[in-house]
Amino acid sequence: MVHQKMGKAMQKSAGLVIASLLCVWVVSDWWPALFQPATATRASETQAVPERRHRPAVPLDRPVPVVADYTDPMDSTDRMDHADVLQLNQHLISIADKVRPTVVNISVTKTVSDRHPFFNSPFFDDPFFRRFFGDRFREERRRPAPRRRQQQGTGSGVIVSADGYIVTNNHVVAEDSTIQVVLDDKRTFEAELIGTDPKTDLAIVKIDASGLPFLSWGDSSQLRVGEMVIAVGNPFGLNQTVTMGIISAVGRANVGIVDYEDFIQTDAAINPGNSGGALVNLQGDLIGINTAIFSRSGGYMGIGFAIPSNMAHTVTQSLKMHGKVVRGWLGVSIQDLTPELAEQFGVPDTNGALVTDVMGDSPAQDGDVQRGDVIRDYDGHPVDSSTKLRTTVAETTPGTSVAIGIVREGREQTLSVVIGQMPGDMAGLPSGEGGVRHALSGLTVETVPPGRSTAGGGVRVTNVDPDSRAARSGIRKNDRILEINRIDVRDVEDFNRITSQLAEDDSVLVLLRRGRAMLFFSVGRN
Repeated sequence: MVHQKMGKAMQKSAGLVIASLLCVWVVSDWWPALFQPATATRASETQAVPERRHRPAVPLDRPVPVVADYTDPMDSTDRMDHADVLQLNQHLISIADKVRPTVVNISVTKTVSDRHPFFNSPFFDDPFFRRFFGDRFREERRRPAPRRRQQQGTGSGVIVSADGYIVTNNHVVAEDSTIQVVLDDKRTFEAELIGTDPKTDLAIVKIDASGLPFLSWGDSSQLRVGEMVIAVGNPFGLNQTVTMGIISAVGRANVGIVDYEDFIQTDAAINPGNSGGALVNLQGDLIGINTAIFSRSGGYMGIGFAIPSNMAHTVTQSLKMHGKVVRGWLGVSIQDLTPELAEQFGVPDTNGALVTDVMGDSPAQDGDVQRGDVIRDYDGHPVDSSTKLRTTVAETTPGTSVAIGIVREGREQTLSVVIGQMPGDMAGLPSGEGGVRHALSGLTVETVPPGRSTAGGGVRVTNVDPDSRAARSGIRKNDRILEINRIDVRDVEDFNRITSQLAEDDSVLVLLRRGRAMLFFSVGRN
């Protein structure tokens, strides 16, 4: 009995000893970890992390993020801290302070008539015309003359020289109108219209002032998609409004706004009244002239277009020096490549411009450019489309010798061509000049050379936009337009001059020759 009690006591003592040893081992192993101060671990340091045995379930359709090299988010060397944000904000404020005084408000006043001069023509009394169209136009002509009224418009402009030269949009200003410029310091000047270029929607005016703040031209060819930009203008009459965004795209063409298109697309807020305002980079250089927006509501929808500074600078310098725009000329008809055409002409992709015709006595003919050549490179720069080539050639100074890389019958060649000056009787797409879409928008025309037409000159239709009013009215390619609203059309300049006077909703009477037939066409409203 005694031995049994002693055995039980020894077992109990042994158990206490073992338990004590276990407690000492646990405390010695975990005590320092429980009480030592926590320290941050950098990505370059290694530390064992106990694996969790009970992890939350992850849905199979959700990707699991994998971090190869973890960087502590609190590491001030690898992130933008509060001081960096304040520095960027201060930089943006300094750019706004620099740009705002250079952006002006432009107000235009023009006297207009409620009735278009079209109805004043005596041809409405012509029995031949009345036979087809009745007396509706004749009755309109007999109504009392409408009262003349003042029409006003506003926009923006950018001072580009200390002596008062201001760049704006062609559709902001207008001929035979009074142009008033209001500066940032509230001074008001009457401006002189130096020149306009409807084909790029640019214009330049001048005020009698000196010592003005101005913006320096930036290089728009260096722009990158995603680059931050600032837009300044006068939307809805709110002067010197500053907005910010990024470059969404460059080289936008075929937008249908003007003839020569190479737009910068931005999401910086641009609204009515911003036209002619400045688009600048984070160096405060002028990299674009704000021109238009894409909108279904009439207001900002995140898509704005600006004329790149390189094009604007070239055009405005030509207007200052010559009073008109002098453009380069190659003398070819070109089109874009399709995958099928690229295969047929032996090029690896659809980049380039396919030559469909070479004009006689042109720089292209003198430089041995041939029909069927694919122009892939112009003056050391790749050509990605026919529109890009056309714009680039137009910006080239006449007399410049350029290297043109072509693919001919599957073989690459380089030609040397001296760019000429575009003849005055040539035009591209006169539709939409000055930002106005009229009844004959969508027609591409060229002057009929003397001796080629028994109808006495006129312009030949070389292309018809299938969605245009002219197409819906029956005007076709190769028709020769002889009269517009009973006014003779002798060449492209006449065509441009007459159509520039048309309002968007005007109906137009066109006399044309088709084969041996003389035909009248009435191109109606939208």
